[in-house]
Amino acid sequence: MSKELMNLEPQTLWKYFEAICGIPHPSKKEQAMIEYVKGVGETLGLETKVDHAGNVLIRKPATPGMEGRKTVVLQGHLDMVPQKNNDTVHDFEKDPIKAYIDGDWVKADGTTLGADNGIGVAAALAVLEARDIEHGPLECLFTIDEETGMTGAFELKPGFLEGDILINMDSEDEGELYIGCAGGIDTNAFFKYREELPPDHHVAYKTEVKGLKGGHSGLDINQGRGNAVKLLNRLLWQANRDLGLRLASVDGGSLRNAIPREATAIVTIPEGKEEKFDKMAKAMHADWVNELGTVDPDLVLKVTETAMPEKVMDPETARMIFNAVYACPNGVIRVVSEMPDVVETSTNLAILKSDNGTVEAATLQRSSVDSAKQDLCNMMRAVFEMSGATVEQTGEYPGWKPDVNSPILKTMKEVYQKLHGKTPAQKVIHAGLECGLLGGTYPGLDMISFGPTIRNPHSPDEMVNIKTVKMFYDFLIETLKNVPEK
Repeated sequence: MSKELMNLEPQTLWKYFEAICGIPHPSKKEQAMIEYVKGVGETLGLETKVDHAGNVLIRKPATPGMEGRKTVVLQGHLDMVPQKNNDTVHDFEKDPIKAYIDGDWVKADGTTLGADNGIGVAAALAVLEARDIEHGPLECLFTIDEETGMTGAFELKPGFLEGDILINMDSEDEGELYIGCAGGIDTNAFFKYREELPPDHHVAYKTEVKGLKGGHSGLDINQGRGNAVKLLNRLLWQANRDLGLRLASVDGGSLRNAIPREATAIVTIPEGKEEKFDKMAKAMHADWVNELGTVDPDLVLKVTETAMPEKVMDPETARMIFNAVYACPNGVIRVVSEMPDVVETSTNLAILKSDNGTVEAATLQRSSVDSAKQDLCNMMRAVFEMSGATVEQTGEYPGWKPDVNSPILKTMKEVYQKLHGKTPAQKVIHAGLECGLLGGTYPGLDMISFGPTIRNPHSPDEMVNIKTVKMFYDFLIETLKNVPEK
C-alpha cells in the first residue's frame, strides 16, 4: 500500500481499494477486474463462479453458530466512470488511478476516483478475507457495466444467487438507507447533415465552455449546476441568428449519465463581425456568471481564433440542431409531492457530438413514476423529431419500489441506532441502482442500499470521505452480526 493510504482504517478495505485503483476498469473494460476479484476468491479458498456476462459470485460459509441466519448477498459493481480534466493525460484502459489524501477526503489526480463503486467492492472483499467477524452465510456478487447500461444486472439469471437479503453498497451518503430508486431510459437523437466548403470571407473560431462541476446526472441534477452543452448552444444559437455563424463541429460531454462539464465547437463568422461576436460572448458569459456563479464559480467561456475548417455543416441542419438543443428540456422536471426535497423526474442532455456527417444528441430520463418517465420520453422525442432528427430510445431499466416494512431495513435502523444513538434517514434515490433489476430476477429478495459519503461522482472532482468509510464498514459488520434467522 502507499504510505498515504496504508494508515487509514479499516486497513483491509483500503488495501483492496488501492489495488482496485491500480487496475484499469472503465465500463465495458472490466476483464482485469473480473480476473482480480475471481483470484481473491480462489486465493481465500472460497467457492467462486463467473457467469456468461462476467459477473463474479463468491460464497463464504457462515461462522460457527451463525449457520441458521438468512443468507446475505453483498453486492457492488466492478466498473467505474472514466472522466478526466482536459489537461490531464490519462488512459483509462492502461493507467492506474492516482489516489491521494486531501484533508478528510481521498481524491484522484485529475480523474474520477472510482470510489463509485470501488469502496463497495473493497468492503465486500475485506469481509471475505476477515476471520474475526460473525456472519451467516454470505454471497458476494460483483456485477459488470453498471455505469453504461447495467449489463451485468440485466444478464443475471435465476438460480445464480441463493440469498435471502441483498445489501447493495452503491449509495453515497453515510447515515442514509435507500429503499427505492428511479428507473431510466436513454433518448438519443441523430441529425444527418451535408458538408459544405466554408463561406468566403469568414473567420474561424474555437469556442469552449469549461470549468463546470458537472457530476452525476441523477444525484446532482437538483444542484442547479450548469450544463456545458446547453450553455455553449446558447451562444451558437444567438450568433447564428444575429451574425450568420456557421457550425463546423461540436463536441460536448462524454458520458450518458454525467452532467457535461465541457463543450467545444468550431465555427465561422463573417469578416467584419468579429467584434460583435466577441462582445456577444463576453455579455453571455457575464449572464452565465450571474446565473451560476454560486454553484459553478469556475465557469469559463473561451473564444479564440483558429484555422479555417475544411468543411462546415449545411446551414439548415445546423439551425435545426441549435433550435432542438435550445428547446430540449434539461434538469429537474418534477419533485415528489410528499417529499419536496426528493426529485421524482428529471432529464439530462449529456452529449452533443458531430462525426462524419452525423450529430448525436444523447439524453437520459429518470423517474420513480413509470408514466412520468414515459411522458418525458415522449416530450424529448417530439422536440427532436420536430427538428428533423431520427430518435432512438434504448437501455430502459426499472425503478425499485420502496418497501417501508422491509425486515433488513428494520434491522439496519436498529443497528445504526445502537452504534450512533440516532436513526438513519430512510430515502429513495434519484438514480438507477441495480436493485431494480435484481429484484425483478429475484422477486423474493429483501433489499437495501447504503454506503459512505462520496461527493461529485462521475466527475474528476469525485472524492470519498475517510471517516465515513470506517463508519460504513463498521455498520456493515454489525449488520451482518444481527441478520435474523431463516
